[in-house]
Amino acid sequence: MKFLDQAKIYLKSGNGGAGCISFRREKYVEYGGPDGGNGGKGGDVIFESADNLNTLIDFRYQQHYTAKNGRSGEGRNKTGASASNMIVKIPTGTEILDEEREVVLADFPKAGMRKRLLPGGDGGFGNAHYKSATNQAPRKNTPGWPGRELTVWLRLKLIADIGLVGLPNAGKSTFLASCTRARPKIADYPFTTLHPNLGVAHIAGKEFVLADIPGLIEGASEGQGLGDRFLGHIERTSVLLHLIDATGEDIVKDYRTIRGELDAYGHGLTEKTEIVALSKKDALPFEEITNKQKLLTAEIGHEVAVISSVAQDGVDNVLHRLAANVGRVDISAEEKS
Repeated sequence: MKFLDQAKIYLKSGNGGAGCISFRREKYVEYGGPDGGNGGKGGDVIFESADNLNTLIDFRYQQHYTAKNGRSGEGRNKTGASASNMIVKIPTGTEILDEEREVVLADFPKAGMRKRLLPGGDGGFGNAHYKSATNQAPRKNTPGWPGRELTVWLRLKLIADIGLVGLPNAGKSTFLASCTRARPKIADYPFTTLHPNLGVAHIAGKEFVLADIPGLIEGASEGQGLGDRFLGHIERTSVLLHLIDATGEDIVKDYRTIRGELDAYGHGLTEKTEIVALSKKDALPFEEITNKQKLLTAEIGHEVAVISSVAQDGVDNVLHRLAANVGRVDISAEEKS
């Protein structure tokens, strides 16, 4: 299934049914008069988040959603039937924005949430509604009120506990594959990952969700490389795992590059808890990797982990630290055991 995280769609709620003009004329009935019923209400447009959806690909093939109109009223004071609502299912984590993508109209961070975005039009009045002591045979009705129209953007933000960030080829996909059952594409060239991947990691009997996004490069906030459009998928995470390629020539510069892009993007990403790890430990001698670890620790002011995802060296230690920071595992208890 192709991954799609943005889609533009057109919405229209149903029109209300028209009121009816009718008069009661029956043999042997002493009192006749107006008996035209009111029209039925048009259908609403309602959005509902669902757990079994993980992409907006369906909205590429269906871009118009129109609710049904209410039925017109009938004689004998029969009110027209109200139309059924249009229920639009969207993945959990989707935001609905206006056409200019500036205002968030609705947000669905949890499964099963519902929101009526467009109400249907009310039904019109039949002539029985206008009957009075001074107007006992009105020939007046009103059409149903029209539904509302709106063009919106859907933007999917994946629901995950931990976000993986780093330069291209920093080892994010390899780490995800080493600790989850996810099977992202892994190759020895930049931008192997072209869309976000999710995986569920298990540690100490607990589980949490990791989100791997395409790598960032300097100038991503200005559209360089794949840009920063995928950073929205880690806005809902509580912890960031920043992976840095230990074989890089200047690991401090690599770290600053990513932090600079996160800061340029905003949305609180630089305020999240960050765990930094040097990847590809198995590609360097012990002394060299130790010196780089000390250098980066001095730069950021807290401990830097060293891992090899391929050899599964240091991966569990990082998972324990990640789990502790999302409140799933008591790391102090793990260290004591």
